[in-house]
Amino acid sequence: MVSRTSERTPSEDKIARILHPPRVHRGRRVVAGVLVLGLLVWILPFVWMLLGSFKTQGEILRRPPTFWPEQFTGQNYTTWFAELDFSKYFLNSVIVAAITVLGNLVFCSMVGYALAKMSFFGKRLLFGLVMLTLMVPGVVTFVPLFVQTAKLGLLDTYAALVLPFLTAPVGVFLMRQFISGIPDELLEAARIDGANEWTLFSRVVLPLCGPALATLAILTFLGSWNNFLWPLVVSQSADLYTLPIALSLYSTGQHSTNYGLLLAGSVLVIAPILLLFVVLQRWFVQGIATTGLK
Repeated sequence: MVSRTSERTPSEDKIARILHPPRVHRGRRVVAGVLVLGLLVWILPFVWMLLGSFKTQGEILRRPPTFWPEQFTGQNYTTWFAELDFSKYFLNSVIVAAITVLGNLVFCSMVGYALAKMSFFGKRLLFGLVMLTLMVPGVVTFVPLFVQTAKLGLLDTYAALVLPFLTAPVGVFLMRQFISGIPDELLEAARIDGANEWTLFSRVVLPLCGPALATLAILTFLGSWNNFLWPLVVSQSADLYTLPIALSLYSTGQHSTNYGLLLAGSVLVIAPILLLFVVLQRWFVQGIATTGLK
């Protein structure tokens, strides 16, 4: 006796799979639905911030609040660019972040290469000290660092904003772990061909560290771009204010907060970070996924 299932045509089987999907497909749909819901919950505040930057102060304070602006206005952005000299604060943030990122890419890579591939006395102790500094809160070193910067006469200079952050322990750890995964045979082959340590580092190791460098660049840029307390303390004049400082000082008045100006400034601060992540997203994900596998 031939069953009904064996008599189905290919088209009938396809329709049956659509109407009665396997449990594994149902599970994937549930997971996808939860992820989409989580994405909406996560992105909703940013959408509200973007729409709020085009509202007037009166509409933002209205109760009940409105989600979509009743009348779009660009006055908040006009105030930032025309009255508050946004370009100056943006340039300061770019200069500080660019130098900080470049310094970390160079110095963290060098230290990471030395700890991963070179043999010298005290290497394990040095790496242990690097790991130990990861557990020290930044607020503990804040006052000593400020006193040292003041004694060197660096207050109200770009050097004060940049020098304390040119090398980060997390960057050293990240690069050390990634470089440890590079085969030693590759380096030995280059040494046999007459390459010195600098040639090994610059021409063999660094070209293979693209994902780790992209990850380090994003993390360093994010920390420098959003840094608020240290630039506020060491900047004695408005000429060296970065975007977070300008955002906090000029959006808050003596008696009230200009929420439209605050939201517009927040959009301007977040936009470069999102752009950088979109450009380096593939290398960032690869660097996070492969670091520390060895």
